[in-house]
Amino acid sequence: MGSKSTISILLLLLLLGLAQFAVSGHDYKQALSKSILFFEAQRSGHLPPNQRVSWRSHSGLNDGKSSGVDLVGGYYDAGDNVKFGLPMAFTVTTMCWSIIEYGGQLESNGELGNAIDAVKWGTDYFIKAHPEPNVLYGEVGDGKSDHYCWQRPEEMTTDRRAYKIDRNNPGSDLAGETAAAMTAASIVFRRSDPSYSAELLRHAHQLFEFADKYRGKYDSSITVAQKYYRSVSGYNDELLWAAVWLYQATNDKYYLDYLGKNGDSMGGTGWSMTEFGWDVKYAGVQTLVAKVLMQGKAGEHTAVFERYQQKAEQYMCSLLGKSTKNIQKTPGGLIFRQRWNNMQFVTSASFLASVYSDYLSSSKRNLRCSQGNISPSQLLDFSKSQVDYILGDNPRATSYMVGYGQNYPRQVHHRGSSIVSFKVDQKFVTCRGGYATWYSRKGSDPNVLTGALVGGPDAYDNFADQRDNYEQTEPATYNNAPLLGVLARLISGSTGFDQLLPGVSPTPSPVIIKPAPVPKRKPTTPPAASSPSPITISQKMTNSWVNERKVYYRYSTRLTNRSTKTLKNLKISITKLYGPIWGVAKTGNSFGFPSWMQSLPAGQSMEFVYIHSASPANILVSKYSLE
Repeated sequence: MGSKSTISILLLLLLLGLAQFAVSGHDYKQALSKSILFFEAQRSGHLPPNQRVSWRSHSGLNDGKSSGVDLVGGYYDAGDNVKFGLPMAFTVTTMCWSIIEYGGQLESNGELGNAIDAVKWGTDYFIKAHPEPNVLYGEVGDGKSDHYCWQRPEEMTTDRRAYKIDRNNPGSDLAGETAAAMTAASIVFRRSDPSYSAELLRHAHQLFEFADKYRGKYDSSITVAQKYYRSVSGYNDELLWAAVWLYQATNDKYYLDYLGKNGDSMGGTGWSMTEFGWDVKYAGVQTLVAKVLMQGKAGEHTAVFERYQQKAEQYMCSLLGKSTKNIQKTPGGLIFRQRWNNMQFVTSASFLASVYSDYLSSSKRNLRCSQGNISPSQLLDFSKSQVDYILGDNPRATSYMVGYGQNYPRQVHHRGSSIVSFKVDQKFVTCRGGYATWYSRKGSDPNVLTGALVGGPDAYDNFADQRDNYEQTEPATYNNAPLLGVLARLISGSTGFDQLLPGVSPTPSPVIIKPAPVPKRKPTTPPAASSPSPITISQKMTNSWVNERKVYYRYSTRLTNRSTKTLKNLKISITKLYGPIWGVAKTGNSFGFPSWMQSLPAGQSMEFVYIHSASPANILVSKYSLE
């Protein structure tokens, strides 16, 4: 055989191999199930009867006791046994965002209930950690004493002191992120548990006010967190982050104005980001504000919101190498931000790209970058490429999700998984003895930490599966949280989504509703009485819940223009209203069109809502003109 023929055959085989690599499929549904299961391995507190990770048991049952508060529950952040409030809150926020955007896909794949349970495990703890409006417990245990020991959480002997922020020792970043988490969770629970949703929103309002009024970095108050979760970005991003979530949940113009008036001064419109994570939230803020803009809700703040959107789109462009400042990638194509737990930035970027792809599809536009345009499908393809790399399509053919595929990390930097289960052997593992017996052991973990996403490879796609290689083999809850949404999205393939009004929707803003066609009837002679009003109003109760022994009702009101002309100069009289109202603007003693509406076309309707603990309010049209 000649040398040219040999070379041709080798090239053909190489191309066939690359083609197989390119089209290799992954079981996203299995990966989704496993990624949610990981959260059960991270649970602290009394484990429930339906606990699926059977090698874990109860732990941290005296947390908060020395401070006179019940802080049992919540999540351990990574491979240690400390409960750090800031990354825990970010984990819950991003889990909720995944559910809000892709709840339908999660439900159709049988994982919505598990995802909601994972959220509630966190929010139940946050309620306990917020015993007073201006007090929030932000850490239980400390990293120094915890890292000195290698013990199972079920029998840890380390210091379990609780650390808090208050008005004299503020932490706007911690309080702001926790407010965002509880707000996002209130949207998740709005339909399934309205009372719990209202409770979460009450805490969120208090926490945002606390964060905004008493400003300061949390790690200046909880100094033991500095070595592990230092707030490098400060607190402005968390204040904007909380505000955009509160607007999503309430449609309260106060939060829209907050975003508009503070976008420039707080960095929302100024920072071009290359990361999104537990510390830096700007890219998430910019993405959600861009969504508000695309929904047509920006109103008087349109110009500011457009600047937010420009920064969001610069981030998206940088992910695909189409910006003037692009995000670094490994030779195998994985985005790379840092050596220690780089995977957190991979999953968060993949999630933002997925949702923004769907926002663009919904608004029927492409992404305009300095180095060329990007279609929504290209943005989604980027997310897919990152997830496929995680699941094994990489130069090492390694799955970085524990328990997925055949070649995954076996020596995870994780106390619970690396030590024999407490249920199998209750022989006490001492603080330092755990290092000698279990940490230094070269064999596979006795407990498979199913679904855990480890820190991942270095800048050159290299990875060492060793327990002491904490930069690469330690998992974290905030690695997995955004991955839920990406996997749920990818299960559905390239089908387009209208994500501007997601399945688990916030309180609706006024919308123009086209009524169904009225069946034609034979003309009849009208009665002698006066003609009915061309403007009609109908009300209905759409929800109710109990909070602090009081029953609250949510009423939806529809105003319809039944005339053949355009309705203008609307004035509505509302009496016996004892709560907040959304979707109309108050002028003096009456209400009118919201700021983004000046008229209502013939045959169309607008909707507004209010909440109070009484019978329906009295609503009448007091003045209008038809032109």
